[in-house]
Amino acid sequence: MLDDLLVVGFDLETRREVHIGERPLEQWRALGYGRRETVVCFYCWRGIDAPVGTKVPLLARGRIGGRVRAHFAHPAGTAPPGGPSRETVWHINAKHRLARWAAALPNVTRVRLEQWTPDRDRRADVHVVLGDGGRLALEAQRELITDERWQARHRDYAAAGVRDVWFMRPDTRIPHVLFDEGVPAWTLYHREEAAEARLGRPHERGPRWWTKDLRLYALHHPPCAGDPVVSERFPLSELGLDAGGVTFPPAMTERLAQEAARVRRDADQARRQEEQAQHRRREAAIRRARRPWVPAPLPPRAAGAAAGGRGAGVRRVPPAARRVPGALRAAHSVLRRTGSGGRTDRHSGCGRPTGW
Repeated sequence: MLDDLLVVGFDLETRREVHIGERPLEQWRALGYGRRETVVCFYCWRGIDAPVGTKVPLLARGRIGGRVRAHFAHPAGTAPPGGPSRETVWHINAKHRLARWAAALPNVTRVRLEQWTPDRDRRADVHVVLGDGGRLALEAQRELITDERWQARHRDYAAAGVRDVWFMRPDTRIPHVLFDEGVPAWTLYHREEAAEARLGRPHERGPRWWTKDLRLYALHHPPCAGDPVVSERFPLSELGLDAGGVTFPPAMTERLAQEAARVRRDADQARRQEEQAQHRRREAAIRRARRPWVPAPLPPRAAGAAAGGRGAGVRRVPPAARRVPGALRAAHSVLRRTGSGGRTDRHSGCGRPTGW
């Protein structure tokens, strides 16, 4: 991948940013230093490295087949303090590709490269104004950026009322702070005129999952920080822009809508099943409350009592205590034979039976 550092030019006739690879070297030399001088340093002209409107015609250096890549350069003694502003080939190409893509969209009214925010806190790689008044900053990020630097830029753009949209260089890791803040990230393949989105895989459905954010249980964009992701690449010509950033092609939008609808149906079914289960539990509790009172059963008898059979637990009288005296048995026998029936002598004054 090319990463030579190049100076950016500005064509005073076409009023646009240019780079060395857009024309043959001889054409740039005819327009540069010492000749027509209509190609000047973009940053000096825009007031980034010098006062606004400073014209520094550029030299076109390099040769076909040479070891040094073709590039623009400041003439000796005209470079700003600290050296000229320089960018990678990918960054330059990426900005131009994004600008051309945005300018071709029907709902875009203005596109500018290297546009400062009104308070001059941030300079967007590509500043886009939409027909509804929305403003976007398309950022071509060629290297890994720290969480702190990204958060500072994101907040400055938000304070200026600008929505920042991030396009990463291929093979550059995307900081998960973007996903944690709910900001999508795209990978730009400018040579193929394509961009790649990362979508989060559906989350696992846990207990009462239907009460949570249902968007997370289908493919979702942007993904959550730490999500396993699915990459989807699209031609730039099929993508659009709105106030929220990049919009998907209609086919992808329909696919995501269908997955979201399926998750909502599953959630509705799970919710109904839970409500039915709760209803059954309430009905069971009511039936238990209405059941008549039944006394608790008696405790089981002791082992000895169980072995006694019928009459167990009743005090048993010994056989000796149940015997009748012999004299009494004889008296009863006499009475039965005489038929007295146990009558008493009324004149004896005692209750003894007659015949005693």
